[in-house]
Amino acid sequence: MLTSPLDDVHRGAHMTEFAGWSLPLRFGSELAEHTAVRQTAGLFDLSHMAQLEIRGPAAGQALDFALTGAHGAMPHGRASYSLMLEPDGGIVDDLIVYRLADAEYLVIANAANRQAVLERLTERLAQHEATVRDSTLERTLIAVQGPRSAEILAAAGLREVATGLRYYTAAPAQLDGVDVLVARTGYTGEDGFEISAPAGEASGIWAKLEQAGEPFGLVRAGLAARDTLRLEAAMPLYGHELTLNTTPWDAGLNRFVDLTKPDFVGKSALVSDDGTPHPRQRRLIGLAGSGRRAARAGYQVLTAADGEAIGEVTSGALSPTLGHPIALAYIDPGVESAPGTPLAVDIRGTHQRFTVAARPFYRRAT
Repeated sequence: MLTSPLDDVHRGAHMTEFAGWSLPLRFGSELAEHTAVRQTAGLFDLSHMAQLEIRGPAAGQALDFALTGAHGAMPHGRASYSLMLEPDGGIVDDLIVYRLADAEYLVIANAANRQAVLERLTERLAQHEATVRDSTLERTLIAVQGPRSAEILAAAGLREVATGLRYYTAAPAQLDGVDVLVARTGYTGEDGFEISAPAGEASGIWAKLEQAGEPFGLVRAGLAARDTLRLEAAMPLYGHELTLNTTPWDAGLNRFVDLTKPDFVGKSALVSDDGTPHPRQRRLIGLAGSGRRAARAGYQVLTAADGEAIGEVTSGALSPTLGHPIALAYIDPGVESAPGTPLAVDIRGTHQRFTVAARPFYRRAT
């Protein structure tokens, strides 16, 4: 079991095992933590996320081959959501790629896929002048998420990046003399920042942010709140919406696949010889229900008229913000799926009415 550099700080939290790590599931009430992120701000320990350093004169070209996005042409300081595919088009992981310099990138991968991504990057980058180094255990990753996150970073001494960074950009900074990388990214549907720093400085940075955030209502938040927040924002979770048996077309992630690139791993499985995308095998949709019974992962999705099984829920919960059940589900591609279409979910033998909902379920005020 791996432990975060902040493990001592988390004493008293409700801990859980996640992807081989011991992590805080909640510090108190997950509802209170969720609500704080929507209204003020939450402080998250994300040190389990894989941090992989890509370096070399052909680093951008190598990532263009290894992943679905166009990374070689990214400006310095930009971040980009991307996918790693198997040759058959299945999704190995979804990632965030940061371009730090001409020949230097940082890739953030999911903890559960750290080894799989590292092995495939090592193999794919070997064909180019680029290398990958796993710095996960040497680093910490701390997030401040919520509408008051910029104010909190400014109060902590990071005013320049708090006011200067745009969404999906990153910049180096110093916090109390410690070199950090600050990115305006997140997984909650709110404005927010993620701070990568040396593992040995984790406790000091956490304390500094917590102290700066106290007047703004900052609270510690765990994995449970992070999951309901990302679901309200309809952000996919690996192992649920994304798997080795899922293609980008199935998941509706077409915009993150650059078919103008001459080649990348998995491209030939996604398109025909004439460049036409292959049809999707299933379709990811959003569902909204009434009442208080949530549709959980694995529950069957049914037609409303005759109860015919047409798909399966991948993630579901009672939305703390919206006050009704929401879910993500895969259904057969030929089934009507326009917003407002009535469907049903088999919840422990009862056919509960749901309707197809536009995604995201929740969108923050701009």
